[in-house]
Amino acid sequence: MKRLLIETVLPGAIAVLGVVLLVLWMWVGTMRDLHARVPGLDRPPDGGTAGAPAVPLVGKLTKGDGQPADLPGQWPTFRGSRLDGIDHDSVRLARKWPQRGPKRLWSIEVGEGYASPAVLGGRAYLLDYDRQAEADAMRCLSLADGKEIWRFSYPIRVKRNHGMSRTVPAVTDKYLVGLGPKCHVTCLDPVSGKSFWLMDLVSQHGATVPPWYAGQCPLLDGQRVILATGGKALLIAVDCQTGDVIWESPNPRGWRQTHVSIMPMELAGRRMYVYCGHGGVAGIAADDGSLLWDSTDWKISIATVPSPTIIGDGRIFFSGGYNAGAVMMRISEQNGQLAAKTLFRLKPNQFGSTQHTPILFDGYLYGVREKDKQLVCMDLEGAEVWKSGSRNKFGLGPYMIADGLIFVMDDSGLLTMAEATPDGYKQLDQAQVLDGHDAWGPMTLAAGRLILRDMTQMVCVDVGKKP
Repeated sequence: MKRLLIETVLPGAIAVLGVVLLVLWMWVGTMRDLHARVPGLDRPPDGGTAGAPAVPLVGKLTKGDGQPADLPGQWPTFRGSRLDGIDHDSVRLARKWPQRGPKRLWSIEVGEGYASPAVLGGRAYLLDYDRQAEADAMRCLSLADGKEIWRFSYPIRVKRNHGMSRTVPAVTDKYLVGLGPKCHVTCLDPVSGKSFWLMDLVSQHGATVPPWYAGQCPLLDGQRVILATGGKALLIAVDCQTGDVIWESPNPRGWRQTHVSIMPMELAGRRMYVYCGHGGVAGIAADDGSLLWDSTDWKISIATVPSPTIIGDGRIFFSGGYNAGAVMMRISEQNGQLAAKTLFRLKPNQFGSTQHTPILFDGYLYGVREKDKQLVCMDLEGAEVWKSGSRNKFGLGPYMIADGLIFVMDDSGLLTMAEATPDGYKQLDQAQVLDGHDAWGPMTLAAGRLILRDMTQMVCVDVGKKP
């Protein structure tokens, strides 16, 4: 009888015990991974519009020992004060450098990338990435010696992907706005570094982080900052003081965000913002965010990087890399509506630009051509006026114009100075100012001080004319 009980009851008891143990194991394992829900932090870790962590609600302000420089001049945003790649300060520049090149005033180590500074009030502002701290860091530096005055940082994990940071902040006497690699926007007091607000374009506006991280530079227009989200709205306007969204533009074609920066344009007394989304280009009304016109005549399948070059008289010049070439469009009124018409198209061997935006200067376009890496000058019909020649190539490097001169740098940090004239390529001097690689960050010039960078180092050199 005892043996019978063991044979009939014991297996059932063991089975019940096994089920109980399995339930306990599953319950404990589940509880180990459970955390209290934090709004905005419970999204998928990767992919789609969930590619970046939610908006960091708290940043950290750290003071340094740097002091603002008592120097004139400004470069308050991407491509300078008029967004045209030209320095409009009255400072005269040297036409010849010392044998060792322009004097190096200071240099600093920077996080991997191509981000460049904006300058105002003797301060240089750089949105850098701190790999050790795993944080975006807005650094306020002295224009005099590069010492850090303060930094405002917030935690964000960014993997290496051909560099990390690659934008230029925008600054006025009241506001400083930066956009980080994963589409986090910061608005700070430019003097104290105090935070007004932070915004996550991914979690709050449905943006998708571009493949090589965010490349657009924020546009400050009065009391508003204009941002491309490429989510439910193509562009948004945000109040700098409060962080409130003033308007959202429609995005009927569902264009995603690109590396392009927004460019303002005036036409027939109306102000608009021109932006290249992933699929075409559009003009958005500055006053209310309405869609004024769009076109699919200009789009790049891989990466859209150069910003529109506003020519005037309704004309806009678009250029790109990856065999995209270039296009000149004209915006005009047709049947009571604005519409874009393609005037001409250039093949890649005629002109195309992988990264940097061509410059309009005195009625001519200047830029580094993708196919042969030469600096070229073109008229406004797209005809080549001159090229720098096969012995003068500049890779993917940056360029700018100041005081009738064009500064252009190659990938390795060799800086060239030439005359900005349609009369031919007239090189004045050259100097090796950086020793690294991928010297692709946009140039910054203020008070005769030219700030340049490669992948991990930033330098400031004196290109001013001596008395």
